Amino acid sequence: MRRELRFGVASLRRRPLLELAAWSVPDAVPTAIYGLAIARAVDEGFLAGRPGVGLAWLAVLVGAACLGAVGSRQVFRRLGDLVEPVRDDLVRRVVTAALRQGVAGRPDDGAVARLTRQVEIVRDTYAGLIVVARDFVVRVVGVVAGLLTIAPVIVVLVLPPFLLGFAVAVLTLGVAAARVRTSVRADERAATAAGAVVAGTRDVVARGAEGYAMALVAGPVGEHAAAERALARVGALRTLCFALGGWLPLVILLAAGPWLVERGVSAGAIMGGLTYVLVGLHPALETAMGALSGSGLRYVVTLGRILDATTIPAARPPVLTAAPNGHAVAIDAASFAYGSHAEPVVRDLDLVVDDGDHLAIVGPSGIGKSTLAALVCGLLRPDEGRVLLGGVPAADLPAQRLAATRVLIPQEAYVFEGTIRDNVTYLRPTATTAEISDAVEAVGAGALLSRLGGVAALVRPEQLSAGERQLLALVRAYLSPAPLAVLDEATCHLDPVAERLAEAAFARRGGTLIVIAHRISSALHARRILVLDGASATVGRHDELQLASPLYRELLGHWTVAATEGSGQIQPAS
Repeated sequence: MRRELRFGVASLRRRPLLELAAWSVPDAVPTAIYGLAIARAVDEGFLAGRPGVGLAWLAVLVGAACLGAVGSRQVFRRLGDLVEPVRDDLVRRVVTAALRQGVAGRPDDGAVARLTRQVEIVRDTYAGLIVVARDFVVRVVGVVAGLLTIAPVIVVLVLPPFLLGFAVAVLTLGVAAARVRTSVRADERAATAAGAVVAGTRDVVARGAEGYAMALVAGPVGEHAAAERALARVGALRTLCFALGGWLPLVILLAAGPWLVERGVSAGAIMGGLTYVLVGLHPALETAMGALSGSGLRYVVTLGRILDATTIPAARPPVLTAAPNGHAVAIDAASFAYGSHAEPVVRDLDLVVDDGDHLAIVGPSGIGKSTLAALVCGLLRPDEGRVLLGGVPAADLPAQRLAATRVLIPQEAYVFEGTIRDNVTYLRPTATTAEISDAVEAVGAGALLSRLGGVAALVRPEQLSAGERQLLALVRAYLSPAPLAVLDEATCHLDPVAERLAEAAFARRGGTLIVIAHRISSALHARRILVLDGASATVGRHDELQLASPLYRELLGHWTVAATEGSGQIQPAS
C-alpha cells in the first residue's frame, strides 16, 4: 500500500495543488461560520429577546454558503489539472510495458483491460480521494477555527477522540487492502476449481466420484469464505472507528455541558459546538471512512495491479568491449522465436553482409524476412547466436549510435503531422534545402512535393495514400547519415517504375543496402540474394540460385507470371 500512496503523492502537480488549496479557503468559510452564527444567534439574539439579531446571524449562514459554492466551483475546475496527468502517466506505463513485452515475444494479454478499465478506475478513485481529502481538511480546519472563536475549551474535548477514530481507520486500510487481495485470489481459485468440476460433471457422475469432486472444490471455497469473514471483521472495526471518532465527541460534549456552563461557557456556545460536531466533524469522518473503505481500496488494489504489470526491471546498460568498426553485418548461428514455446522464425542463420554490399531477401510471406530485418537493425535480440553491426552486437548499441549506423523503413511508413521538412529531416536536422531537393529528385518524390506545396507544406498523414507516405519515408532515409539502409518492403505500395527508381537511388547512395524484395526486380538488381524457406537459408547470385534453390525458381516463376500479366517487363541481370 505504501507504494500506491507514494505514487499518488508524487503525482500531485505543485501549481494545480496550490490553486486548489487557495480556492479551498472560501469553501472553508461556511464550516467555520456555522457554529459561530448559531452561538451568536442564540446568545445575542433569541435568548436576549432580539429575534432580528438572531435572524441576521442566520442570514450570515446563507451568505457564507454562497461564498463556499463559488469556492467549490473553482476547486472542481482545478481538479482535472491534478487528475488527468496521472491518467496520462498510467496510459504511458501500460502502453510502454505492453510494447516492451511484445517486442520481447511475450504478448501482454491484460494490457487492453488495464488500458480501458483499470486506468479509468484509478483515475476516478484518485479524483474521489483528492476531493474527500480536501473536504476533510477544509471541514476540520473550519471547525477548529470556529471553536477557537466561541469556546477554545470545546476543542480540547471533541478533537482528540475525533482524530483518534480517524487515525485508527487509516491504519486499518492496509489490513483491509491485504484482505481484499486475499479474497480476490481465493475467489479466483474457487472459480477455477468449480469450473473444472462443472466441466467434468458427466464423468464425475458416471464414475461415482462426487465425493472426490466435492473435496476438490471444498478447499478453495473454504478459503474464500474465510477470506470474506476476515474482510467482514475489518468492516466491523471501521464501524467501531466511526463510533469513536464520530459519536464519542458528541457524547462527551453533551455530558460536559453542566461543567462547561459552570465555567462560563454560554448555552449558545455549547449549541455552536454541537453544530460543529454534527455539521462539520461527523460528516467529514463519515465521508472519509466511506471513501477509504470504497474508493481507497479500489485505488490501492487496482493501481497495485497496474504497477505490478508495468514495472519492468531496468535493463543494465550494455557494456561494449569495443566501438563499432564500420557497418558490416555478421550473423552467426542466430535463432529467434516469439515466445519460449513458439517455433523459431529465424533458425541457425549464418550470413555476412560486407560494407557496400547490396543484398535482397526473398521468401514466402511470414517466413521471417521482417524479423531478420529487425534483428539486423538491433530492434530484436537473438535467442541464440549473435547479430553484429561493425563487430558489435546490434541490440547492445546505444540508440544514438544505432541511429547513426542504420536506417530501417518498414512496409507501413511512418509520417507525422507537421511540415514536409520536419518529416524528411528528423534523422538529419542539419540537411540543407539543396540536399533535400537532391534526395527528393533521387527517389522520385518531386511530383508529390509539388502537389503538396513544397517542403514548407503541412502534412496530414490521413490525407496521404500509402504510396505517398512511403515516398516521404524514402526521402527521410535517403537523407539519413546512416551508411546501412534496410528497406523492409518499403516500396510495396509504389508502381514498378517508381519502385525501380527508388531502389536505384539507394543503390547509388553508397553504403550498404538490404532490401526485402516485393517484386522480382528488387532481387534481379541486387548483387546477392538470400532465400529463406523456414528450414534453411541459401545465399548467392541470381544465376546461382536458379540452379541451387527450388524455392527461388518457384518464386521467380510466380513473379514472372505476375509481371507478364501486368505492364512490367522482366530483364534478368547478367
